[in-house]
Amino acid sequence: MENLFSYETLQLTLVQLHLFGRTLLMQPDALVGYKKERIKIKVEMAVDLSREEEDVVISYSGNDSEVVDDVVLSVTQELEKADDYETEDYKRINATLRSGKSAWVYVKDDKE
Repeated sequence: MENLFSYETLQLTLVQLHLFGRTLLMQPDALVGYKKERIKIKVEMAVDLSREEEDVVISYSGNDSEVVDDVVLSVTQELEKADDYETEDYKRINATLRSGKSAWVYVKDDKE
């Protein structure tokens, strides 16, 4: 079992059912030193599933007063399906959450 920190559309029941064929266990947690921003969704399937034209992405700020409070999803082979769902605007990294758990998280891919 893997932990996947989610702060947006992967929490939606419709998205989970489409991607994973089931709903996932969600536990509250937080990622310290990160901030949220909005970006335009470029992948039509993601727009169709989320019914949103913009999405949230997070990036490292290094400022401990900035905290993303959301949830941790318990995943197995679903991690690969989540990778396929996320666009080139994101990259998956491993981070330590406020609870001390290690989790995968999709962050802004600056490509610089």
